[in-house]
Amino acid sequence: MENIRNFSIIAHIDHGKSTLADRLLQLTNTVSDRDLQAQTLDDMDLERERGITIKSHAIQMDYMYEGKKYIFNLIDTPGHVDFSYEVSRSLAACEGALLLVDATQGIQAQTISNLYLAIENGLEIIPIINKIDMDGAMIEEVKDQIVDLIGCKHEDILEASGKTGLGVDLILPEVIKRIPAPKGSETEPLQALIFDSVFNQFRGVIAYFRVLNGTIKKGDKVKFVNTEKEYFADEVGIMRMTPEPKSEVKAGDIGYIITGIKVSKEIKVGDTITHVNRPCADSIKGFEDVKPMVFAGIYPIDNDDFEELRDSLEKLQLNDASLVWEPETSLALGFGFRCGFLGLLHLEIIQERLEREYDMTIITTVPNVTYFCYTKQGEKLTVNNPSDLPDPTFIDYVEEPYIKAQLITKPEYVGALMKLCMDKRGILKNQVYLSPTKIELQFEMPLAEIVFDFYDNLKSISKGYASFDYHMHDFRESDLVKLDIKLNGDNVDAFSALIHRSKAYSFGSRLCEKLKELIPRQQFVIAIQAAIGAKIIARETISAMRKDVTAKCYGGDISRKRKLLEKQKKGKKRMRQVGNVEVPQEAFMAVLKLND
Repeated sequence: MENIRNFSIIAHIDHGKSTLADRLLQLTNTVSDRDLQAQTLDDMDLERERGITIKSHAIQMDYMYEGKKYIFNLIDTPGHVDFSYEVSRSLAACEGALLLVDATQGIQAQTISNLYLAIENGLEIIPIINKIDMDGAMIEEVKDQIVDLIGCKHEDILEASGKTGLGVDLILPEVIKRIPAPKGSETEPLQALIFDSVFNQFRGVIAYFRVLNGTIKKGDKVKFVNTEKEYFADEVGIMRMTPEPKSEVKAGDIGYIITGIKVSKEIKVGDTITHVNRPCADSIKGFEDVKPMVFAGIYPIDNDDFEELRDSLEKLQLNDASLVWEPETSLALGFGFRCGFLGLLHLEIIQERLEREYDMTIITTVPNVTYFCYTKQGEKLTVNNPSDLPDPTFIDYVEEPYIKAQLITKPEYVGALMKLCMDKRGILKNQVYLSPTKIELQFEMPLAEIVFDFYDNLKSISKGYASFDYHMHDFRESDLVKLDIKLNGDNVDAFSALIHRSKAYSFGSRLCEKLKELIPRQQFVIAIQAAIGAKIIARETISAMRKDVTAKCYGGDISRKRKLLEKQKKGKKRMRQVGNVEVPQEAFMAVLKLND
């Protein structure tokens, strides 16, 4: 165990984690130059297309140093705030972390957030300035920022370029010197922490674990402590570019186990694996239960696909433990699932993965957050869906979640960003100059306001130079109303939204205009109305497709034409009473993109 080092790479988005991981794989000859590609560890098409890491990836590398062979278990982590749960799980399996800071950007919000996660886990931090070969690199300035943040010495900070490989050879010797070897004993009872899992349609569930104590061998009978299920270890091994079976995995190592589990509910990330005949005294404290920030309904387009969608969500949940869901029904869309996500990008990625990996065509409803409703009888109700809100006459008041937001930007964008946050009902709490070219703004704002398009607006206003991070703060009383959309007098619950009274009119009228564009004309007039309770606040009308019934009348008495038009009018009236409005799938998506 003296020669094992477990570490992960943490940074803000686009600071070069995956590129540095590629250079380390190349340096240790883990991957041949022929097999090496950009973002080698990112195995999802979606990750390559977007150039972001969505899943953390573990891999084992061998390295010779001063005549000794060292084993490195490296975990590359995502940088986006929506995937911070992945980062926290990866850090639980490590003793150290490489903190990357882009030499052209300096410290950004997610750098600080991920650093605090690492410190909470008691990890040894090695600061590295990346992209030192870039023209705009501010090496000394960024070094000063890191010293202020961590309190280390200037000489402790390493300089590297993931792209060219410059300085990368100095990182691994520092990992050996600074990051402690794992503690634990091979003779103790088996105690291993599951930090990730994936579903393979041929092998069943594959669980990735970190052994803290003991040894796990192929064929051992093991027990999963939380689920209290017992299995035989059909295969154990270590993580190379492809999983490599071994006869045993010992304390301090990171490995995988295949037990032939086919039901995804039987395995839980954060669970402890131990031997049946010699169990460990207590389970490892796993991870906190994830707290979803954004809720949306996911429905199959065809109701017959409901069970298939359930299976797909179960398999996806194995690979993404931050996804939570429960069944629900909608009058407009039938049977589906209410899903909780960590943010809007997370929702987008889950939607894409369901379509690509599981071939599911789905409709997503308007995203919203959790509210607390207090009734006049003194009851406290949790409202995850606008349809859960009771009649306004029973409501005493409603509380909505507030977040503490941290924005780091350049001074020239401060005014525009402050206006953006104020428009979103934000309250400025603090303003600090981190350096002459960097300023930190702290706001308290309603979570519901950042769910839609806040992040996109932030990036466009600041030309990409603002970074954003947030965490839950508290719940506050708010003047919220339920906005309903009616088509020909019938409520469409999939379009309902809980919204602040001051924004209800503009949101309702924009939504009606958008739906008018997207709903095709039919044989009868369609009235699109936005309503708060019984009060209509906005309306658009889609006129009927009109057949020219008088086309066959050449001249003659006007009463003949009038008779035909009256007959048509009666038919249309009857049609309007029984007519069901067909709503295309794009209309459900339009709500997400109202500001485009």
